[in-house]
Amino acid sequence: MKHANDIFKALGDEIRSRILNLFLVANGSLCVCEIVDALKLPQYRISKHLAVLRNAGLIDVKKEGTWAYYFLNTSDASNKMLFSFLKNFLRGKVSEEDRENLRLRLLLRGGGKCVVGFVSEKKLIKMIKLKMEEIS
Repeated sequence: MKHANDIFKALGDEIRSRILNLFLVANGSLCVCEIVDALKLPQYRISKHLAVLRNAGLIDVKKEGTWAYYFLNTSDASNKMLFSFLKNFLRGKVSEEDRENLRLRLLLRGGGKCVVGFVSEKKLIKMIKLKMEEIS
């Protein structure tokens, strides 16, 4: 288990709280491009924050070909309790826009996996509109 200071340091940043919230509402793994699109922040910034969360033992990563999927590290019982607390605590305190952006971005998955990668915001909006028309 990581030192408590590493965990508190990781939780003490607004962007990392927003990232953790995405994992809590996604109930599964996310790739960096999905987090980038949900939070509308640059990839290098998201990657830096993911590294802090990973070093604190809060998230882990699994590589699948060219894709890297991050997920909550629930192998530790104290992490499970922490995530349960955060899920309740962050509800309503973290941007609903982040959650909606993630929900829309996850519509573009194929077979439960990211198949889009990094695209421009204009292209992303077009793809989401097409997907929503498909669903309707």
